[in-house]
Amino acid sequence: MQKPFAITLDVGSSLANHTGSWRTERPVYLSRKPPCNHQCPAGENIQGWLFHAESGNYQQAWRTLVEDNPFPAIMGRVCYHSCEAACNRAQLDLPVGINSVEHFLGDEAITQGWQFPKAASRSGKKVMVVGAGPSGLSAAYQLARLGHAVTVIEAGPLPGGMMRFGIPQYRLPRQVLDAEVQRIVDLGVRIEYNTKVSNVLEAKEAGGFDAVFLAVGAHIAKRAYIPAGDSAKVLDAVSVLRSMEGEDKPLLGRRVVVYGGGNTAIDVARTAKRLGATESIIVYRRNRDKMPAHDFEVEEALQEGVMIKWLSTIKQAGDASITVEKMALDDKGFPQPTGEFETLDADSVVLALGQDVDLSLIEGVPGMAVQDGVVQVNAQMMTGHDGIFAGGDMVPAERNVTVAIGHGKKAARNIDAWLRGVAYVPAPKTEVASFDLLNTWYYSDAPKTVRPILDIIRRQSTFEEVQGGLDEGNALFEARRCLSCGNCFECDNCYGVCPDNAVIKLGPGNGFEFNYDYCKGCGICVSECPCGSIKMVPEDI
Repeated sequence: MQKPFAITLDVGSSLANHTGSWRTERPVYLSRKPPCNHQCPAGENIQGWLFHAESGNYQQAWRTLVEDNPFPAIMGRVCYHSCEAACNRAQLDLPVGINSVEHFLGDEAITQGWQFPKAASRSGKKVMVVGAGPSGLSAAYQLARLGHAVTVIEAGPLPGGMMRFGIPQYRLPRQVLDAEVQRIVDLGVRIEYNTKVSNVLEAKEAGGFDAVFLAVGAHIAKRAYIPAGDSAKVLDAVSVLRSMEGEDKPLLGRRVVVYGGGNTAIDVARTAKRLGATESIIVYRRNRDKMPAHDFEVEEALQEGVMIKWLSTIKQAGDASITVEKMALDDKGFPQPTGEFETLDADSVVLALGQDVDLSLIEGVPGMAVQDGVVQVNAQMMTGHDGIFAGGDMVPAERNVTVAIGHGKKAARNIDAWLRGVAYVPAPKTEVASFDLLNTWYYSDAPKTVRPILDIIRRQSTFEEVQGGLDEGNALFEARRCLSCGNCFECDNCYGVCPDNAVIKLGPGNGFEFNYDYCKGCGICVSECPCGSIKMVPEDI
């Protein structure tokens, strides 16, 4: 019996082997940016460390993660994981539990005692960082890795900034915070505590520093005018949360009213319950849709017995009660007074209306521009004064730990370049791997792993950590839910489906390439690639 036509032709004929002239388009391999990476304010290579985690190589996963963020155990607890909101897997079932895997890797690193490698050589340059919060410590970490001598000047007695003095222990256990900060100190970073910088130029000159990164947190509570009697107990949220770090806990009483709608208001209200308040009520002038606090935190507070009085504002505070006016939203969604009042019993009122930054250290510094209470910086995070950079709460941006860590990393890279007399050039941006670029029929259902949570009784009466972590088996399963959006994971689909044998395997870890002499541009490889790492381009490109 005669065999198929492929061997009836001369092997050297163009019809048998060379089909490239048939194409109007050709396939190309590319690396698209996963939406999780694109969304992360800290600039983590999330897909990169998930790849190592799903293979069970947790130390390499951790080391890939800390290239960008030195605080995985902290961030696995306090980050609001906007990366998960961007995750393509959410359009299949539920997003990958990125934050829970990060939590696991961070805890594993502490348990195993993994450390940061020290810089191979020293630059001879000295950098002063003002503030030992997330942005300052992030910058110090990256600068130390680049070989610079870093001294962090901290006004308080302990490191962490608002991670310590603004986030309650039931969200962030202090032993976790201390362990991850100590790892940075072990890298060679010096931290001077109880030292307030009153003039940044004088401090820079006195210490012989070559550059400065300003990372002063927003520790000054905003106030609101509320008529109050002499015996009324009106406190600010920052002071309440800060005092939780000392031996003398705040005396809030049995009936506590918190005025505000952000995450700090939620934290104070939940703290009050744990301190023994029978009533912890949040008064907020708008409705839930407009509340800036994250929805999951609101839900957890409600579960713990915190009450929220929507569309209300405090008009007066007395020694044992407050007067509240009901509000109504106008046609533009803004609250307007109604003239209706009610009285609530209250032993104390805590104002959680936002925070400002103490900018006294930069007064009189030439070129320094301040607008709306924050320092203006350029694209390199440098202020108007040469050699002085700023980030975190001090600059115009959303205020959270993840953003602050990203600022520290970005500033460090630009400080390093400035010290070397060059410009830092970030890697060119690539297109984002959107859901429509994936071929998801290859992926099976895999429900998201739910993290354990502390029971309600203990949540109302203790400061034990509320949100638990995954074990190794769950973390491995969760990491394997990643779709590898936009980047080849060598599934061999393109190699197997190509009708022209035009795909060449380059070996494990090296991917593939096309032999365009044989490829006729049919596009089957594109339609069968699960992760969208091949695309068709016009032949003249």
